[in-house]
Amino acid sequence: MFEPAQLRTFLAVAQTLSFTQAAHRLGLRQSTVSQHVRKLEEAAGRRLFARDTHAVELTEDGEAMLGFARTILEANERAASFFAGTRLRGRLRFGASEDFVLTRMPEVLEEFRREHPEVDLELTVELSGTLHELLAAGRLDLVLAKRRPEDAHGRLVWRDRLVWVGAERLRLDPQRPVPLVVYPPPALTRARALEALERAGREWRIACTSGSLNGLIAATRAGLGVMAHTRGMIPPGLVKIQPRAGLPELGGVDFVLVYGQRDRAARGPAEALADAILAGGDRLQLP
Repeated sequence: MFEPAQLRTFLAVAQTLSFTQAAHRLGLRQSTVSQHVRKLEEAAGRRLFARDTHAVELTEDGEAMLGFARTILEANERAASFFAGTRLRGRLRFGASEDFVLTRMPEVLEEFRREHPEVDLELTVELSGTLHELLAAGRLDLVLAKRRPEDAHGRLVWRDRLVWVGAERLRLDPQRPVPLVVYPPPALTRARALEALERAGREWRIACTSGSLNGLIAATRAGLGVMAHTRGMIPPGLVKIQPRAGLPELGGVDFVLVYGQRDRAARGPAEALADAILAGGDRLQLP
């Protein structure tokens, strides 16, 4: 038998790749997180994480455990909800950043609606910066979006890195300005790209601006330029630009859940959706 508490801890570590961040998310001591993972590995008879003093990575058995852990926890939540006899009601205004357009986010939302049919879910897809502004204005109840690693605001879903991506055939001329495919302000990836190039002393030019991820992908596939993108969500048809191109490092990025403050009635549905997203966080990255 796999203990639900240990499975939740496993998912938190798998999504953040950090025992420290997992402990912070779950409100546990780091020693407790380590203990949960050790006991789960003993129960499975397999090593789930490869870890040293610098990094934490899933093993092949850890990758397999992701699906099992999510399924077990979802079944546990459905049973608890059924026998508790409580049904969530009300309106939930949820905002998700453009990054999730190509992921399995629709599956997470479909399962949430099936489990909570009396919650009226309203979805807004926008740039992360815009979503944070709407949340602050009281126009959203829950947001899943990017934040800078130095920003402590929000409930961490997972941590990743930004990388440069482009068409496989694209070749950059080091003597010419870097052609950029970017979101309009206040996009975090746009700001990070410009800041990194400025620090490195590389000239740049805007080759394409679009508020739509599909528009950016089309322009980048066409070879108009390069774009800054999350490493775990590189769209099909694009590849990571290799270091020999001489582009500067873009640094890390966190995906977080942030709650609104204005509508108390939405708190229950927001908590339920947040739990569903945290449990299924591995589905919000591309294979």
